[in-house]
Amino acid sequence: MEIEESEVRQQDDELIQLVTFSVGEEEFGVDILQVQEIIRTMEISNVPRAPEFVEGVINLRGKVIPIVDLRKKLGLEAREHDKHTRIIVIEISTMIVGFVVDSVSEVLRIPANTVEPPPPVVSGLESEYIDGVGKMEDRLLILLDLNQLLSNEEREALNIV
Repeated sequence: MEIEESEVRQQDDELIQLVTFSVGEEEFGVDILQVQEIIRTMEISNVPRAPEFVEGVINLRGKVIPIVDLRKKLGLEAREHDKHTRIIVIEISTMIVGFVVDSVSEVLRIPANTVEPPPPVVSGLESEYIDGVGKMEDRLLILLDLNQLLSNEEREALNIV
């Protein structure tokens, strides 16, 4: 079966829509379809005996949502929240989780053909939750799969939270 030239061109023209954000010195992107909303930080209630990377919980319109500090989860040093700090709210296998990030940059559309599979080790991060690396003109964008970021045990711990 031959592939039509228009089909090849369509694959080349396919765009991925991402929400981009910073954690530490790195710039990350997640598929916009994973993101429910992006909110400013609010008062986070501590939860006793929660995993170290869990900051606590928030009440978002009547729903209690566990909050994960992405800096701690990625092995970076914790940082005080500031006016740029945001919480990215996503759904992970029927559970709503908020991820604290240093700042949210933009919604970006990049051609699918500019994304390469992750190298075995990307900036010391384990590649199991890295979907790929987007090559931009002046920078690289690490594409995270937030569904893979938390292990089954960690998800169970969040359900208890």
